[in-house]
Formats: sequence, C-alpha cells, structure tokens
Amino acid sequence: MPKRLLIVVHAPSPNTQALSKAAERGACHPEIEGVALTIKSPLETVPEDVLACDAILIGTTENLGYMAGLTKDFFDRSYYPVLEEKQGLPCALYVRAGHDGTGTRRAVESIVSGLRWKWAQEPLILRGEWQEGFVEQVEELAMAMAAGLEAGVL
Repeated sequence: MPKRLLIVVHAPSPNTQALSKAAERGACHPEIEGVALTIKSPLETVPEDVLACDAILIGTTENLGYMAGLTKDFFDRSYYPVLEEKQGLPCALYVRAGHDGTGTRRAVESIVSGLRWKWAQEPLILRGEWQEGFVEQVEELAMAMAAGLEAGVL
C-alpha cells in the first residue's frame, strides 16, 4: 500500500500556480513509485484528507505579513479534528513571500507546534521579486518529501 502525501497549496496567481505544479512534479518524480499524491487548495481540504495522509506539504503566500487567509481557514477547520490522531505527522512548508516571510513562517510554525507535527525540513521562504529558481526549489522540496516518505525516513 503506497504512502500518502497531501499537498495543500494556496495558488492565486500564475507564479504561485507554477509553484503548485512544481510541487506536483516533484512529488510525482518517475523514480518515486510508492507514494500516492493528493493536491488540494486550502478551501477544498477537509480534516479527513489530513487524517488519511502520511505526510503534508503546505504552500502559502505571504499576505500582509501573515499566511493566506484560506491557509489559516484550513488550519482553523482541521486543527481539533486531527489534533490527537496526527501527532508526529511529517510536514514541510513553502512560502511565496513578497517581503521577508517572517510573520508567515512564525504563524505556521506556531500552529504546527500545537499540532505536534514534525518538520521534515526547514520551511522554504521564497523572498522578494519573482525568480524562476523558486520553481526548482519547490520541486526539490516536494521530491524530498515524497522520497523520504517512500524510503520510510519520514
């Protein structure tokens, strides 16, 4: 039975949609066969999706120095329904930050700490003006998550 990776991604612009597609490509790398991928927007994601996954990757934008409202809504709806059953869930985060991403990172880290999830990797903060290299960084992050899940190290 394959391991399940859930990607919850807020992608309101062409650039963030490119990041979402990169995450999907990375998680579906041809050499990774033992991972089933579910990718959803924060609005579509329900607690049952989190309960069914073996690891989670969250992608959000920085909005007014905080995570996107829809990402916060996902956490608000999921927090208590998954709190007891998903402690230790491997997670990762990428933030598309027009500024420095500090507030967004801090807010997500606070929620993840309360959920008692474990970081598979340091949060990836994509700061400043758009750079094509952001796409490769997100693809590598998702590939590392999927490969780690398949190898049983997450």
